[in-house]
Amino acid sequence: MDQGSSPCDGIGIVEFLQGKNYFITGATGFLGKALVEKMLRGIPDVGKLFLLIKGKDKEATMKRLKSEIINAEVFKILKAIHGSSYEAFMMSKLVPVCGDVCSANLGIDADTTNEIAKEIDVIINSAAKTTWDTRYDVAININTKGPARVLEFGKKCKKLRLFLHVSSAYVIGTRQGVFFEKPFCLEPRTARRDTITSKAQEISVPFLDIDAEIKLASVAVESIGRNADRIMRELGMERARIHGWCSTYEMTKAMGEMLIDSMRSSIPTVIIRPSLIESTYREPFPGWIQGYKVPILAAYGQCQLPGFVGDPDTIADTVPMDMVVNATLTALAKHGIDGKPELHVYHVATSVANPHSFKDAFNYAYDYFSSSPLLDSKGKKIAIRPMKFLASMDSFTDFIKNEVAQRSGLTPDDNVYMSDPKRYLRMQLACFKTVHRFMRIANLYKAYMFYKGRFDVTNTKRLIEDMSIEERKRFNFDIESINWEHYIKSVHIPGVRKHLLRQPPASKL
Repeated sequence: MDQGSSPCDGIGIVEFLQGKNYFITGATGFLGKALVEKMLRGIPDVGKLFLLIKGKDKEATMKRLKSEIINAEVFKILKAIHGSSYEAFMMSKLVPVCGDVCSANLGIDADTTNEIAKEIDVIINSAAKTTWDTRYDVAININTKGPARVLEFGKKCKKLRLFLHVSSAYVIGTRQGVFFEKPFCLEPRTARRDTITSKAQEISVPFLDIDAEIKLASVAVESIGRNADRIMRELGMERARIHGWCSTYEMTKAMGEMLIDSMRSSIPTVIIRPSLIESTYREPFPGWIQGYKVPILAAYGQCQLPGFVGDPDTIADTVPMDMVVNATLTALAKHGIDGKPELHVYHVATSVANPHSFKDAFNYAYDYFSSSPLLDSKGKKIAIRPMKFLASMDSFTDFIKNEVAQRSGLTPDDNVYMSDPKRYLRMQLACFKTVHRFMRIANLYKAYMFYKGRFDVTNTKRLIEDMSIEERKRFNFDIESINWEHYIKSVHIPGVRKHLLRQPPASKL
């Protein structure tokens, strides 16, 4: 076992992490890529990173490794460091493992299991289905049963020093007050006293039986014929609502935590709970973000969403990706060194330590887009107006219907129907689809736009206190240092503009 460092020496992050071999799930995702990048760039002599990648065979898995990781933009600093030897360096460190968290033994064949189980020192599970209204059966399989399968695999690793699971701060669900960094547990009674928030609320919800929920999802999907996708999405959201969560994602992530706590035995375990993860603050370069969904701030800048449902004074708990990565590696090292068979929880969140409101965020966005507007499909600058906050779904529905109709030219006194009925019907259908899309977005986000939960970061602050000055520079996750106006206007929105919207920077317009 590594010897702990004295306070002046810090935790000993690099000293612990280097030379170790890691098994990582979710490496092709937003967080996974950033984590792999920092480990390869920030930890000299890091051992091998075994990356679980889904593919029909080893050849397909290797192809994904090269296209989605080695050739990814987030690794451009590493590429500049290693030059012509970049790919050789990456291939010497990264080992693709064909499999997925939805299969028994992670879909890994026996020979491969025996081979890599001898080498793995640390497991990092970041695989997740993050869409809030994912099909219930899919979310349970990945977010609930997935972590349990990864932990079971970990028990075969004889050298295993630590199991780290990336969860979500929002496992708190609809509870209010300050949410502490404690394991999430449910007591076996109908009305349970909540000991994880400052209000110690009585939560009058049905007792959550995880096995019953897993069976329910399985039986439901087998009995549904047509419209299975829609019905399973609705089932997940309804089960979440009944049990006190805002979304299927939150509920299934919370159940995943519960299974980990019940199964971990004597394995040292860390759970990292980030809030809403946004683009990088500084590392490996400012503003990097990955995703397929256009954030609300971007939709606002495109003037697609000039109003939204929500309380403007609600705290927008977001956190830059690189701070999540650095906190993860620091916690991993601290408890890998300790080696105690305990479960430790860390929030990487800003609602208590460095809060900013949705009103602040959209005011900063208005300033940015007013001076640096986005371009429409014809290359013309898009004019925006201050964000309008609507207090209810009914008021938002009326607002967005009127906005979409006006934008399309479909007004009540329009003569289009008389002159061209087919065109009028096409316009009506297009408006209906647009309104339906924004209504779905609003329904998913409304719980967060009125959210009253806060995330305590006492453990995370103590982690920073244990670090040396040099470690704080190399693995910075001091959320109190974030200047929100600078981050949103000069880092985050320009990053979204470049990496998601693929539009030229404002300086080149």
